[in-house]
Amino acid sequence: MTATALHTQTMVHFSRKRMAALALPVIVLAYFVYIFFAFDIPGLGDRINVGNARTLVADAYSYKTHVTQDNRDGAFSVAIEGERKGAYEAGTAPDWVTLGDRPVADLGGGHIVTFGPQVSYDIPGYGTIVAEPGQRGVQATFPPGDIPDYISASKNRVMINTEAGRLTITRNRTEVFKYDYGWELFFFTLDSPYHGLGPVALMGRAFSGEAGAILHDFWTNRMWRHSDVAWALYETLLMAFLGTFGAAIIALPLGFLAAKNFTPLRSLRFAARRMFDFLRGVDGLIWTIVLSRAFGPGPLTGALAILLTDTGSFGKMFSEALENVDGKQIEGIASTGAKSLQRYRFGVLPQIVPVLLSQVLYFLESNTRSATIIGAITGGGIGLLLTQAIATQKDWEEVTYYIVLIVLMVMAMDSFSGWLRRKLINGDEGGH
Repeated sequence: MTATALHTQTMVHFSRKRMAALALPVIVLAYFVYIFFAFDIPGLGDRINVGNARTLVADAYSYKTHVTQDNRDGAFSVAIEGERKGAYEAGTAPDWVTLGDRPVADLGGGHIVTFGPQVSYDIPGYGTIVAEPGQRGVQATFPPGDIPDYISASKNRVMINTEAGRLTITRNRTEVFKYDYGWELFFFTLDSPYHGLGPVALMGRAFSGEAGAILHDFWTNRMWRHSDVAWALYETLLMAFLGTFGAAIIALPLGFLAAKNFTPLRSLRFAARRMFDFLRGVDGLIWTIVLSRAFGPGPLTGALAILLTDTGSFGKMFSEALENVDGKQIEGIASTGAKSLQRYRFGVLPQIVPVLLSQVLYFLESNTRSATIIGAITGGGIGLLLTQAIATQKDWEEVTYYIVLIVLMVMAMDSFSGWLRRKLINGDEGGH
């Protein structure tokens, strides 16, 4: 080959490499451009509702107190989150509400709402709004000048949304929403004798013999339903446990059928492997929907859905582990005159148990998360409570509560499975 031809070939080779190096960034760029338009990223700004997002975040770490006046008969009520279970008894109210012929709500920072036949709202820096609700609608008078953006007024409704709270006036109702930090009534409801007591006072009551009553009032809290939440967590863990270990028990003998060194008959291996492909090829959520139609809602349906999906996954993993066992160890056991079951017990299982336990415990941890979603579909576990709280579009602090519990449950299962894996496989209880 001449020097010119060699030089030409070298240049062609480098040109191809350079084109290949440039092609990858172009493909990646084209992919992101496709995503940008396919998912309508330019229209995202039009779909975002900042106000709703702000309200959602505020509801996660705070609570609303509803101060309500019935404009038809003058009935007055105060309730946490507007629920009857959180309603103040007649003649009682929080410190910032003054009762009387014309109740007054002091929202703080100079924001004062006065109830009665005429409702007034003193807004610092703006003035006083006076409204008279009745059969003709809501007759409202505003200070001179343009109406600010935080005020929405029509013939039948006036809504004022300030940083101190929200006032809504219609023909039939006047209602004030005031946000406060925390999860009110999380420990004790208003009808409990322990509501409003500080930690020191509670400890004193507990040491004086009222520990059982304190625990009972907390456990039977009607608003936060701690006992129901604890039972839902138990159902979620039970679904994950029964589904995971049930699948492992079923998949182990089937794994021998799918392993070529234990099942010479090819047709049996093919049938076992295709069954595993079918079971794990159908997602657990699909199995959940199918089984819920057959067995009805409940945690048992969720456990069966996990069992079917994991049987396919475990069967494949177990069969591959069995095909990689050391045959010499089995031959050594056989040379002692051991029967088939004894060869499996002492020659096979000791080799695959570490792999099996590691996979089973990992799936147990993963299925703890999956059981939450499955429970939302089958009507069991913490997933059901979570979807119910989301569906109300009202008490997002409960949604936050359930999410925190789910995260803590997953973290606990992760720590427990890791400790158990070290204990059983490595014999290391401390993890060092």
